[in-house]
Amino acid sequence: MAESKTNAMRILDRMKIRYDVHEYPHGDGPVDALTVAQLTGQDPAKVFKTLVTKGHSNNYFVFVLPAGAELDLKKAAKSVGEKSVEMIHVSEINKITGYIRGGCSPVGMKKQFVTVFAEEALTQDTIYVSGGRIGCQIEAAPKELISAVRGNTSDIIRK
Repeated sequence: MAESKTNAMRILDRMKIRYDVHEYPHGDGPVDALTVAQLTGQDPAKVFKTLVTKGHSNNYFVFVLPAGAELDLKKAAKSVGEKSVEMIHVSEINKITGYIRGGCSPVGMKKQFVTVFAEEALTQDTIYVSGGRIGCQIEAAPKELISAVRGNTSDIIRK
């Protein structure tokens, strides 16, 4: 079990959402989602990464998609009613979300941003997302995670 609860875990606890914590070995730097899948021995289709974008309106949007998938910016923009969205610069992640690169969870950011999960999340019984720090993943039912962030699902993956 994790040595200390992250903001994401405290929020899930408060909402009475069941989750499991999975720790994995890591160095000081961020680890990409495919590597996390490998380190945790999980199918990359179950390990989801969290991407933060900025829309044409200057609002921020969060997209959660499988480790090996690529975000389709046009589909992502359409899913949130924006003209366009672009990835934020890595140096902005902490300021905007309160998390660091490689430990950015869709749950428990500084503000509740519009969050969209790839519709593929619903094909899994559980999915893994960052637990809020490098070396920590949270496994939970996708519908529970989506409800925790008041999110929705859409076709956002580049095919």
